[in-house]
Amino acid sequence: MIDDRTAPEPIRFFGTSWVEHGTDYWLRRVAVSLGAFATVVAGGLVLQFAVGGVRMSKAGGLVNWLLLAAIAVCSVLAALRTWKVLAEGRDSLDGWMAEDKSLGAVWLIGCVGSAAAYFFRSLTEAPGEGVRRAQWERETARHEKRKASGGGRPGKRKKR
Repeated sequence: MIDDRTAPEPIRFFGTSWVEHGTDYWLRRVAVSLGAFATVVAGGLVLQFAVGGVRMSKAGGLVNWLLLAAIAVCSVLAALRTWKVLAEGRDSLDGWMAEDKSLGAVWLIGCVGSAAAYFFRSLTEAPGEGVRRAQWERETARHEKRKASGGGRPGKRKKR
């Protein structure tokens, strides 16, 4: 929570202000996008290794299809959750999306989907930037309203 007498701190993403999208900001955004894409590729390779191990066990076609379906469903659920967090903030999670403990395995298996959502979100803005920007604008408007109403310093008020 911000102090009533001071303006909200400027929001910083990638070491620069979100207001000033300069060269450093864009270079860092590209680096984050590439890092997220590399994470998707690495996660895909790990999952391919795991599926390959199940295939080598010759458990059968049904088991292989069930494993692939489980990975796909977990990835989609994790991607939806990550997208919502980046677009609306963590406070917007409710219902099954807010479950961290009981669905921990789903989020772990779906890490590739989560990283993919992060990658696609980083192409349009710094992930989470829109949420932070909206919060900052609300706090700034509240600060301006307090300043305009002449709140001033309470210690300097005349006593009756």
